[in-house]
This record gives sequence, C-alpha cells and structure tokens, in this order.
Amino acid sequence: MDPKAAGASPDFGAGGSPGNDVNDTPPGTGPGSRRMTRRQFLLRSAGTVVSAGLLTGAYGWQGEPNWLDTTRLELPLPQLPSAFSGIRLVHFSDVHLGFNKDAHDVKRLVKHIHAAEPDLICFTGDIVDSYAEDLEEAVPVLATLTAPLGKYAILGNHDYKNTELLTRLLASAGFRVLRNESVLVKRGGAAIAITGLEDMLHGKPEPETALKNVPEGLFTLLLMHEPDYADYAEQHPFHLQLSGHSHGGQIRLPFKGALFTPYGSHKYISGLYYTAKGMPVYVNRGFGETSMPLRLFCRPELTVMTLRRT
Repeated sequence: MDPKAAGASPDFGAGGSPGNDVNDTPPGTGPGSRRMTRRQFLLRSAGTVVSAGLLTGAYGWQGEPNWLDTTRLELPLPQLPSAFSGIRLVHFSDVHLGFNKDAHDVKRLVKHIHAAEPDLICFTGDIVDSYAEDLEEAVPVLATLTAPLGKYAILGNHDYKNTELLTRLLASAGFRVLRNESVLVKRGGAAIAITGLEDMLHGKPEPETALKNVPEGLFTLLLMHEPDYADYAEQHPFHLQLSGHSHGGQIRLPFKGALFTPYGSHKYISGLYYTAKGMPVYVNRGFGETSMPLRLFCRPELTVMTLRRT
C-alpha cells in the first residue's frame, strides 16, 4: 500500500514543530504535503475502529431498542368467516419489564397500539423479565387499551416465577389470560376461537384440553410463545399461530442474520412462515430485550395484521 496521503496533518511534538523523522518531508512535495508514518497510520486506523465500535454500541444500546417498527401486513385465510374478513389484529410480544423496559416505555408502545385502531389485541408472552411485581406500574397504562373483539394474553417462559400474581395483574389490565383454554369470539352472527397454550419450556401445553369446547371446523387462532411449536401445533385444528420468544435474534448481521436465538425459536425466527401443512406462523420480534440491553439490525416490533378471507 502506498502510504502517501496528500493533505494529511503533520505529527507535531510537544513544542508544536513537526516530528524528527527526516522521511516526513520528501523533496519536491512542497510545504503542504506530508508522508504518513507507519505509526500514524496504525494510530489513525485504531482510532477509526474504536470510534466505529463506540458509535455502533451506542446505537445498539440507546438507538435501536427505542426505535419501534410497526409492521403492517394483510394475511389471506381461506377458513376465516366472512364476518371477520378485514378485522385489524394487533400483535405484540416480549416486553420484558424490569430489564431494559419500564412503564414509560409501555406508554410509547400503547400510543402506537391506539393509533392502529385494533379490532383484536393479542399478546404472546414474557410481559416481565423476571418478577411479576415489575408489571404493577404498567397496569394502568395497559388498561387504557381497548378493542371491540377483546384483549388476549398468554404467558412466556420468563413469566413463570409467580404466575398467579402475573395473571391477576394482566387481568386487571383487561387482558383475558389463556392457559390451555379457548374463548369464542363472535361477530356478525359468526364466531372464531382464540386458543392460548401454556409455555413450552416452563409450562405444559395441552392442545387437546384447550380445544375441547371448540366446535369442529371453527377457525381457530393459536397464541403460543415459542414459534417452533408450530410443527406440532399443525397436527391440530389451528389455522394461524402467533408467537414471540425469538426477539428476532436481537443482534443480526447483514448476510448472516440472527447470531443467536433461544431454544424454541431456531426454525421460525422473525416474520411470516408457513408450516409443511400450510399453517401460517407469525413471529413478532418483541418490544423489549433480555440478557443484554442491545438490538442491532433488529428493531423492536409491533405487528398490525389485517385478516382477509380469500
């Protein structure tokens, strides 16, 4: 590599005069030109790398975790009753209150949910990172959410330290917490079922129990925290699965994708998929963070999904 760099600044010593390297001023180059020494080149290169690392770290810590991405999509569903065609479903997941998120952050999220004007709100687990008490301050904020077809929630693997208290807090915020059970939602003389299962890692999902009161052939929406459960869920009469858990990897690199995803989200990581039998699975990247307060090329997500009968 030719080390010549026209216009580069001279290496001044403590006295303000150029350094003593006699090779710094080649003859015929004029007083405005200097040859960069190897030491200068290494120092400047190191400075560039450190600066880039600091900027990336600052962005991943203070920038992207606070930059919510509202994903909007239309999902065709042939089994959906005509009365439900066009409903707006808002899906959020993995808030992880108590780690890098608090009630103030939930206010930002709720503002975006209000703006989406949802008909149906679904939350797919990990409302707290560790302790149920971390939800208390956010309950009045979540209670302001309204949807004509209701608000439904399930528990994630981080929610199992005190499930009784956590379930009561979510219920006081207006959410129907589904634990291996289903609820029928009616609209225009038709109905659909919303089923919520226990967490795959720390609970005991029982789809047969959850579906026992669902009429045969009824369109059924499944809420399940771990997305990879879909390969088992498709053996049951579910028509759409909503999940979270993966955080989209939290840290993603160009051409590489997610560097790491937790067990239960190795196959289905972010966005829309279809199982081998054709059941759609949507994986929300989550609102919060866990393990490390960073996101990179993986913004927190709010999903606004319009369901269409095809």
